[in-house]
Amino acid sequence: MLPVRRLEALDWLALGLLAAGGLCVAVGWLPADAAGAVLGRVLPLLVFLAAVIVLAELTARAEVFDVLAVHLARLARGRYAVLFLLCVLFASLTTAVLNLDTTAVLLTPVMLATARKLDLEVVPFAMTTVWLANTASLLLPASNLTNLLAMDRLGLTPGEFGQVMLWPQVASVAATAVCLWLLYWRSASPAGGRFPLPAAHRPSDPFLFYTALIAVVLFVVGVLVGIPLEIAALACAVVLVAAFALRSRRHLRVHLIPWRLLVLVPGLFLVMGALGAQGLTQLVHGLVNSGQGLSGLLHAAATGAGLSNAINNLPAYVTGEAAVPADDRTRLLAVLIGTNAGPIITPWASLATLLWYERCQSAGVTVSLRKLVSHGAIAAVAATTAAVLALSLAN
Repeated sequence: MLPVRRLEALDWLALGLLAAGGLCVAVGWLPADAAGAVLGRVLPLLVFLAAVIVLAELTARAEVFDVLAVHLARLARGRYAVLFLLCVLFASLTTAVLNLDTTAVLLTPVMLATARKLDLEVVPFAMTTVWLANTASLLLPASNLTNLLAMDRLGLTPGEFGQVMLWPQVASVAATAVCLWLLYWRSASPAGGRFPLPAAHRPSDPFLFYTALIAVVLFVVGVLVGIPLEIAALACAVVLVAAFALRSRRHLRVHLIPWRLLVLVPGLFLVMGALGAQGLTQLVHGLVNSGQGLSGLLHAAATGAGLSNAINNLPAYVTGEAAVPADDRTRLLAVLIGTNAGPIITPWASLATLLWYERCQSAGVTVSLRKLVSHGAIAAVAATTAAVLALSLAN
């Protein structure tokens, strides 16, 4: 059993949401068949979440991220500003080409290891990952599940979708980079703007290192070729668990399973389903379709971002999409921008943000919730506004 005294605020939130979701079903606010459909959609997500976190945790134990951190630092040649730009580029490309959840799980440990290898402040590196995991997820259909939903609704090919979202993506990333530098990186710069190059890192167990590296590469390849995320993550996690069972069984502990996420996600979706059934969709319809021109697009994006931070971006996008008229493509894309670039204020705003928060806690990195919210609000407004302006100018 979990010791009650060790439960944190987010633990209680997760348990409370699941209880609230169950209550909604029990009192009829969410019909049983609708609840079953919600849980059926959530099950693949839960498999993915559990498997990918086990994969990331054991990959960290195998010291793969330490080796990658050294290579990243050496590529910057001791220049802090160059390291910042490399981190922004690395996170943006990982998010765009793979997806935001992969960035949150696999890139977060690399960023944290880089900071520690160079004896730099950890939080700027952590914030770079979580912000760009969301704000850089506009470009390609695979970058974010919401993009796939929007592409299907709009009838666009992947190439056409990329063309439409190219400049919003550039604007969103640029605005995020400015916020990261001003709010975190500039004040953490070492004397003279330079850092000493780290020594090469040699993993203590080469067998586990190479097995983990291969597992991660296979996961990335699986994502690129279109294998469902939950299948790719589960297969690679099983391989790595087997390797650790042979070489280092002490690292295979129950705490590897992210119980909080596995409780929080179904709770979120059940509560959201109940709110939708009780009239939330009609309320969102009025908010999304308020105003015309640029102000209307900004209003639609703000609604998507606000709803995402309140409940989670996946149900927020589905709700926003249902509220947009079928022929209003630009307004739908504004909602998409809000639900992609905006979920960086609350820890539960997107699955990527949840995954990132879990990775930080596992690594012993404490991010102030007050700063997460206040600074996240600044970055969310900047990135969302910049992307919507770019969308408006391009249309």
